[in-house]
Amino acid sequence: MTSALELREVRKQFGRTEIIRGVNLDIAKGERHALIGPNGAGKSTTFNLISGRIAPTSGSVKLNGFDIGGLPPYKINRMGLSRSFQVTNIFHRLSVFENLRCAVLWALGYRYSFWHRLEQLRDARERAEAVLELIGLQGRHDTPAGLLTYAEQRALEIGITIAGGAEVILLDEPTAGMSRSESDHAVELIRRVTVGKTLVMVEHDMSVVFGLADRISVLVYGEVIATDTPQAIRNNRRVKEAYLGTTLDEATGAH
Repeated sequence: MTSALELREVRKQFGRTEIIRGVNLDIAKGERHALIGPNGAGKSTTFNLISGRIAPTSGSVKLNGFDIGGLPPYKINRMGLSRSFQVTNIFHRLSVFENLRCAVLWALGYRYSFWHRLEQLRDARERAEAVLELIGLQGRHDTPAGLLTYAEQRALEIGITIAGGAEVILLDEPTAGMSRSESDHAVELIRRVTVGKTLVMVEHDMSVVFGLADRISVLVYGEVIATDTPQAIRNNRRVKEAYLGTTLDEATGAH
């Protein structure tokens, strides 16, 4: 198995409090991997450690074999990892198209320059329009992003996350706050835009997790207590106990 992401004995302390307690993860290239666990388990902290928002206290985080632990987020992004956040993070006054064009500029080699007119950058326009079509927002091309519905804003953020061409995508609660029909649509969108890429997601909706993930890791009190296929996780006694008696069958609607 070739690892896209590899965490070895990763620990994170805030003062004397240890939040992440020796996490080990191997996520294969092209895999869709879900990280689940009760509230306060350390899922968002693990995401922040992977994406560079915070540095590990000890242990190693590797992206495609390169140690990225402690690197700033922009350097990790340039190495091929992109992430979304729990709170929608878009430019509300820019149009949907302009949001996507901003996301592709750096990936295409356009740094901070004052001599390029955006309207003349054909490659940026074409890639942004391709992502716009991929996420199904062609009809919202010129709409200010702040006027989109909540589900459309989440779709736009997913588009921004993939627009730069990253091969490893981290999605933090991509369906949070959505209705069931919106959530089903988001699952199909995520499945479509991550073909051939590595996906790691934190998600509380178990039907989304079990509908998307190839493998699932369960984090409890800063430790991974199980990593396995969805069916094996569904039947794992320790995992059921971690959810305080609510079986995963109930959470996913299975019988």
